[in-house]
Amino acid sequence: MAPTPPRIQFDRQFDAQTGQAVAVAEGIVRVTAPNPSPYTFTGTNSFIVGHQRLAVIDPGPEDEAHEAALTAAIGERQVTAILLTHTHRDHSALAKTLGRRLGAPLWFGGQHRLSRPLRRFEVNPIRRSCDWDLVPDRVLTDGALVELGDMVLRVHATPGHCANHLAFGVADGDVLFSGDHVMGWNSTLVSVPDGSMADYFASLDKVIALPYRRYLPAHGGEIADGVAHAAALKAHREMRNQQLLDAVSAGARTLGAVVDAIYPRQPAKVRMAARMTMKAHVEYLQAQGQLRATRGLFGRRLELA
Repeated sequence: MAPTPPRIQFDRQFDAQTGQAVAVAEGIVRVTAPNPSPYTFTGTNSFIVGHQRLAVIDPGPEDEAHEAALTAAIGERQVTAILLTHTHRDHSALAKTLGRRLGAPLWFGGQHRLSRPLRRFEVNPIRRSCDWDLVPDRVLTDGALVELGDMVLRVHATPGHCANHLAFGVADGDVLFSGDHVMGWNSTLVSVPDGSMADYFASLDKVIALPYRRYLPAHGGEIADGVAHAAALKAHREMRNQQLLDAVSAGARTLGAVVDAIYPRQPAKVRMAARMTMKAHVEYLQAQGQLRATRGLFGRRLELA
C-alpha cells in the first residue's frame, strides 16, 4: 500500500525583513521586495546566489528601493546572469533595468507564452500580469547548467503555474529555488490558459523525484522538507478534483456554483483566485474523461462524464 501523503500545512509566519540582505544558506542571500499582496504574500523573494561570481534569481518588481537593496547586496561582485523562474511581472519587471545597471544578461525559459491557445471569445484573466515583451539573451532548457565559479545551478523545467516556469537546483546540494511552483504559504495559482493543471501535476511529480530537500520559494519562507510538502500539495490538488466532482454530482452546474460549494466563506480576492484555479481543474478533469463542460449562452454547463 502506498504511504499516505502528509496533510497540507501552510506557514504564514514568515518574517520577510523586506529590503534587507538575509543570508539563508551558504552562498545564498535573500532580499524581499516591498510588493505584498493577497497574491504575493509578503512580497517577491529575490535571491543572490554565489560568492564572487553571482546570479540574481527573480529580481522582482520595478521598485527603486528594491533595486537599491539588490545593488548594495551585490556590491562590486560580478553578476554572471539574471535568472527568472518565469515571466510574471512580480518576478520579472525589474530584470531589464537591473541587467543594464549590472551589465548582466537575462536568462530564462523563453518569452512568455500561453499553455494552450486562447479559445474563441476567451480572455486571459491575468494577461496584464505577464511580461510579454521580455526577451531572453539565453533560453534556458531543462537540464542546462549555470556556472557561478564555485557554485553551479541546474535548470529544471516546471511548467504549470505558467508555461515557461523553471526551478533552479544547487548542483551537488540540497537547495531548490522553486519559484511559484511550490510555496509554503499557499497553494499555487493555476490560471488557464496561462497555466495548465496537467502540467502542474506533472511538474510536482518531477520535483518530488529530484534530489533536493530544502526549497526556497519566490514568496514566503524556506520549506525545510520540500519533497514532503510537494507531495502534500499534490494530494491537496487531487482533493480539489474530488470536491469539484462531488459538487457537480450534488447539482452544481456552473463554475460559480462549484466555487460557492467549495469556498463558501472566503473573501472576494481569494474566491477570484479560486475561480481561476477551479477552471483549470475543470479542464484537467475534462481531459481525464471525468467531466463534461458544454458551452451555452450563459457560460459552461458542467456534468459528470
